[in-house]
Amino acid sequence: MVLIMSLDTLKKYGKIFLNAILAGCFIGIAGTVFLSVQNPVIGAFLFAFGLMTILCFSFKLYTGAIGYLAVQGKNTPRYLVALVLIWCGNLVGTYLVGTLVRASRIYVGIESRVASICDVKLHDAPAGILILSVFCGLLMYVAVESFRRKELGDIFRFASVFLCVAIFILSGFEHCIANMYYFSVAAKWDCHTLNYVLLMTLGNSIGGMLIPCADYFRNESHSSR
Repeated sequence: MVLIMSLDTLKKYGKIFLNAILAGCFIGIAGTVFLSVQNPVIGAFLFAFGLMTILCFSFKLYTGAIGYLAVQGKNTPRYLVALVLIWCGNLVGTYLVGTLVRASRIYVGIESRVASICDVKLHDAPAGILILSVFCGLLMYVAVESFRRKELGDIFRFASVFLCVAIFILSGFEHCIANMYYFSVAAKWDCHTLNYVLLMTLGNSIGGMLIPCADYFRNESHSSR
């Protein structure tokens, strides 16, 4: 029985990891079209294709999953393991797409732009990176939660995804998984880059949990009256 449970658990986590890789791949594809389009508004709108695909096919994206850590209760340890797998899977997916794009003719057209984007991010102050990451995490939770609420209607659900993504890109907020792709296609990975990605992950995590934590304490205060 223990062996069967272990195999079931392994299969479950393997599925999560695979879905996380696929999510990373689609963020990479979305990042590629964003870099390829000169108009930033159009690019931001098209980038939302990545998150919409992830939500429609139930792939696993770290910034879409972290917000629900606050409501896991007794399942928190298992959810933390899943989050680590999702983060690692997203990294694998974005790195794979970034490496392949770098080896293609597309890279010639986006090389200077992605290098400039990466330089701005990697030379920003840590405090600024954290702040911008918190804002992005907040928007990602709103996008995912809105899409999950079918009672809101399809127009609002889909519009929320596209608007939240466009807003975080046009505002210059930091998305740790999208940046994994940019750093991969620009071949900018080193210890400094990893530290900044971890800082962005922290900020995205804080932002993603703000609303569910606020809801939890608000509901607790109402129930205690």
